[in-house]
Amino acid sequence: MLVLRILLVLGLISVAVSFAVYIFTKDARYLKFSWQLIKFTIVLLFVAAVVYAMGRIILF
Repeated sequence: MLVLRILLVLGLISVAVSFAVYIFTKDARYLKFSWQLIKFTIVLLFVAAVVYAMGRIILF
């Protein structure tokens, strides 16, 4: 569970930074990058949660 929290915090920080850069520069590629980071973070958290759950099911 600690790994999931760390992944979530790092994902949120990276999205916040890229969105802040978009606000300051008004360059649309940073907004697109923020959206890609959100999607990647969701997929990564889902995969990590599935692996964690499978480990718990197999071990018990």
